[in-house]
Amino acid sequence: MRILAIGDIHGHSGAFDALIAAVKPKLEDIIVTLGDYVDRGPDSKGVINRLIALHETGQLVALRGNHELMMLRSRDFPEQHESRWQKLGGKATLASYSKSGKSPKIKYIPDEHWHFIENICVDWWESDEHFFVHAGVAPHLSLTEQSEYELFWEKFNNPMPHCSGKTMVCGHTSQKNGKPLNIGHAICIDTRVYDQGWLSCLDIASGKLWQANKKGKLRTTSIYDFETIR
Repeated sequence: MRILAIGDIHGHSGAFDALIAAVKPKLEDIIVTLGDYVDRGPDSKGVINRLIALHETGQLVALRGNHELMMLRSRDFPEQHESRWQKLGGKATLASYSKSGKSPKIKYIPDEHWHFIENICVDWWESDEHFFVHAGVAPHLSLTEQSEYELFWEKFNNPMPHCSGKTMVCGHTSQKNGKPLNIGHAICIDTRVYDQGWLSCLDIASGKLWQANKKGKLRTTSIYDFETIR
């Protein structure tokens, strides 16, 4: 069994398809997606469809990201949140759900997709030696005690080791050079697929790293090639 962590997809279903094809998940593998499935890229709808299908196989652990939070709040409190969400990528998400001849509207997002984001996605997940969050954690607090800010908005800024002794794997802080940031006790694998970067998948046990860009190009390396001890 492999634990495979995948960074922020941001509506790039083509890169996601290329990555899954390269990794070739087996039924016993666990795929942990780190959130930010929507916004910025052209096919948020397609990404959610693919994740729902993966979840039905029993392989997927899907985390929520801050972009999913903004999407939910735009639905529930449009006057306060919709404008900001659209400026931060939500306009592309709505376009992916638009119906022919009609202007994009949040009401076109199907109930199945809202259910996935609200009820299937989780805030964090942990294995024996690692824990997985979208953004970060307060190092002195257990995972159950973390604030929304830490889990969904905190930037990867030389984080301290967590009190659990486990290695943190996260996304959220996009690496403009397209390379993951590995400081030993914490690894960030948001490698900015929506720009000129890559979508990353990390095999937690072996350190093998697969990457696909939005054109479908692939490359493979090791997370240890990017390790910086601090």
